[in-house]
Amino acid sequence: MRDIIVIAIVLAGSLAALRRPWIGIMLWTWLSIMNPHRYTYGMAYSAPLAAVAAACVMLGLLMSRERESPFKASPVTWFTLFIVWMTISWLAGLDPSGDYEQWKKVMKIDLMLLVALALLHSKKHIVALMWVCVGSLALLGVKGGVFTLVTGASQRVWGPPGSFIEDNNEFAVALIMTIPLVRFLQMQLHGVWAKRAMTAVMVMCAVSALGSQSRGALLAISAMALYLWWNGKNKLGIGLVLVLVAVPLIAFMPDSWTNRMSTIGTYEQDTSAMGRISAWWNAWNLAFHYPFGAGFNAARPELFAQFSPYPTQIQGAHSIYFLALGNHGFIGLGLFLAIWIATWRSAGWLRTRKDLPPQARWCADLGSMCQVSLVGYLVGGAFLSLTYFDLPYNIMVMVVLTRIWVEKSSWQTEPAYAPGWRTIPGLAEPVKQS
Repeated sequence: MRDIIVIAIVLAGSLAALRRPWIGIMLWTWLSIMNPHRYTYGMAYSAPLAAVAAACVMLGLLMSRERESPFKASPVTWFTLFIVWMTISWLAGLDPSGDYEQWKKVMKIDLMLLVALALLHSKKHIVALMWVCVGSLALLGVKGGVFTLVTGASQRVWGPPGSFIEDNNEFAVALIMTIPLVRFLQMQLHGVWAKRAMTAVMVMCAVSALGSQSRGALLAISAMALYLWWNGKNKLGIGLVLVLVAVPLIAFMPDSWTNRMSTIGTYEQDTSAMGRISAWWNAWNLAFHYPFGAGFNAARPELFAQFSPYPTQIQGAHSIYFLALGNHGFIGLGLFLAIWIATWRSAGWLRTRKDLPPQARWCADLGSMCQVSLVGYLVGGAFLSLTYFDLPYNIMVMVVLTRIWVEKSSWQTEPAYAPGWRTIPGLAEPVKQS
């Protein structure tokens, strides 16, 4: 039954993409982030559903008159340069043929992000993309939160099979990043029960993330909470809310969770932590010898033997920064950082705009919550291999599109909206002009 449902959705969305390619972008994003076909047990599991969606988007792109240049702002420029440099790094790397599959996987995602920038432009498109990104992970977060509560947090929660966030640690940070995005959508809703439902979703995502027993997730959610408190106008009120939420959640966690979190301060005695440090030394030292990086796999025994002080501790970098450094060298790391610095600045530009009319206040909300989400990514990602993960790049897309929307004063040309159930939640159907 699952197979039939997933295939039916993909076929319907792909056909719609031929006429409205932006719908295909939503379909692709859902398949790429959530990997719903990996939760099936039949033909849908290994079917090339994402390829079908991408092909229909490309055909729709060729026929569409609404496409624009994707190179719209500085984050996109840095992103494009990073794509080019990753390709050069792959070709100049230690094993281009062996790294081909990973390069192809990353390039597919990045190409579709550029296509999204070319096709999406309206508020409807931006909010729809936000709903797809949030829904793809929040649904799994609620499921994982229920599982954590039922099992007393005695078992870890895992992410979508075959994805960048399959591991419990990566999945936990992805859920942490989703929480501020859920909050943005909640701010756009009007119904009391809808807002309460979104609050429940945020709590369940936090429960699921903590239940994964990921130390990176704990650091990420702590950094986000601190950022929210520091930038909030009502520091006392925000502090009380955070305490009222955090204390019961932490008290609910079993002793195994407490014991694992306590190893943050005693990393020298933890094999996993020492493996990370070994990988970081390997990435740092090899970057001086390989200006283009090692390619898409720096976790090679011969490299650790030469560049790590712990040559027997061989594993992936488990850090967005050291993964970019080891795979693509100092230039690759610089381009990677430039993407997020530029995205952060654009989001801050949206957050601090004081001259927005009421119908554009959502742009400030989006900038603010995207910054919070990026805090979770940049802190939690310091300990996890999420360099190529889709969600932060989708945040970049939404921030760029929203800034362009504001710069064009698009609220003057797009129709005014009033609440309506037929449209995307957070939007509304056009108000009839008298």
